[in-house]
Amino acid sequence: MYEKNQPPPLVDYNLFTCDPVLENALEAEGAGWARPTAEEFGRVLGTEETIRLGFEANENPPILGPEDQVDFHASWHELMRLSAENRLHNLPWHDARPGAHVARATLMFLASQNEAGHTCPISMTHSSVPALRKEPKVAAEWEPRIISKVYDRQFRPAPEKKGVLIGMSMTERQGGSDVRANTTKAEPLGNGEYRITGEKWFCSAPMNDAFLILAQAPGGLTCFLLPRWTPDGKRNAFHIQRLKPKLGNRSNASAEIEFDHAWAQRIGEEGRGVPAIMEMVQHTRLDCTIGSAALMRQAVLQAMYHVERRKAFGKLLIDHPLMRNVLADLSLESQAATLLMMRIARSFDAKASDEAEQAFARFATPVGKYWICKRCPAVVVEAMECLGGNSYIDDCVMPRLHREAPVNSIWEGCGNVICLDILRAMKKDPEIPQSFLEEARLAHSADRRFDSFLRSLESDLPKTEEYTARITAERLALALQASLMIRHASTAAADAFCATRLGGAGGHIFGTLPGSIDASSLLEIGGRACV
Repeated sequence: MYEKNQPPPLVDYNLFTCDPVLENALEAEGAGWARPTAEEFGRVLGTEETIRLGFEANENPPILGPEDQVDFHASWHELMRLSAENRLHNLPWHDARPGAHVARATLMFLASQNEAGHTCPISMTHSSVPALRKEPKVAAEWEPRIISKVYDRQFRPAPEKKGVLIGMSMTERQGGSDVRANTTKAEPLGNGEYRITGEKWFCSAPMNDAFLILAQAPGGLTCFLLPRWTPDGKRNAFHIQRLKPKLGNRSNASAEIEFDHAWAQRIGEEGRGVPAIMEMVQHTRLDCTIGSAALMRQAVLQAMYHVERRKAFGKLLIDHPLMRNVLADLSLESQAATLLMMRIARSFDAKASDEAEQAFARFATPVGKYWICKRCPAVVVEAMECLGGNSYIDDCVMPRLHREAPVNSIWEGCGNVICLDILRAMKKDPEIPQSFLEEARLAHSADRRFDSFLRSLESDLPKTEEYTARITAERLALALQASLMIRHASTAAADAFCATRLGGAGGHIFGTLPGSIDASSLLEIGGRACV
């Protein structure tokens, strides 16, 4: 037994091969070809050395240096290099074969378990490409740089670099999520070029090479690409006022910035800034969903590892029935989150050629983003209790997961904004939810509780108003998760999910599975021994 009954830290394991739910979903959603890459990436991320990089990057947060540069710890740069070399920032644009978005979602899920902060610039770079393609001339210049697998940390003009990163900055202090209240001004120079003057309250990853922003042009709110350097090789008028002291996400820099007649290029038409940048937001919302599902998975895995190795009251913690209930319930939530995010990722692969998948992606992305990001903090906190006081000490990874857990629910639209987006989609085109419901109906007749839940949801959906939008979003997410669990999870897991999430058999907190549910099979697939 371990010295003084204290399990050592979880290191030297494979994040991918110890996750049978993810393994199966990779195949089921059409990206089995990516298994060798995922397996090797999972191995590297699980090494003691790479795990240490995550700790060091958070223990040594970025510092604002001279000339509007941001200095990062060496561990941050190593994590960025690792993710860039595995193409987390460009895989579907580099290799457009079927399943590319699913493959990337898998890699992003693994990387986010190790260290989530550095995935912010990775996510924004990947997500920028659909927006840039609104302006083919700009895309032709920048996309080849984005496609590179080289992480080039140098602060120099993009044409002189071997690879670039793209950021996004939309919100201003007076408006926040209400971007139409933005006051930043864009003065046209001709030929799609503008001078931008104003401030942005939040700019994540300000060290990136260029940023998609919103500003008020003569024709209304418009999207622009604003680089750190002008075409003539001079530093652009992009000034960092300060770096934000954040609750979590500490390895990553977020800043308040100012533009003083900064040079930029228009993306899309004047007055169509929100639709243009939403091409990027849709992808970053998927990444928020992936990130939260990853935090849940890592929290449950850490809890499982601990309780399988620590004794209390005469036996291993995992052998206590109440602890088994808690872990089985947490595992159930994590399984459902993983299946949901992987199914949404598949719709990003298919939507270009399939109108039904396009509608599904439009609707399921905010639904998944809302629900999984809301569930994440509760899962992490409950998992911390499984470790007890050790989970509250920064020697352990759990405090970092705890600080990270709320961020995805706040970024890319807080809960109310996301629910209003769901409601707006339903009101604008009643057909948009139908692809979502058709996907859920694939499990019809497999479980009476699911059938009853889905009938009730379909009946109530047209009656949804703003006041009840959160209730609707929750029910939509549960319906799709239940359908996916019925079709892809074990019979025991699907039965437990429907009983507790749809049938009212469980309580309002984790660890309240009814006595009729056997935790053993849930624990076996949800927390396979990793070392």
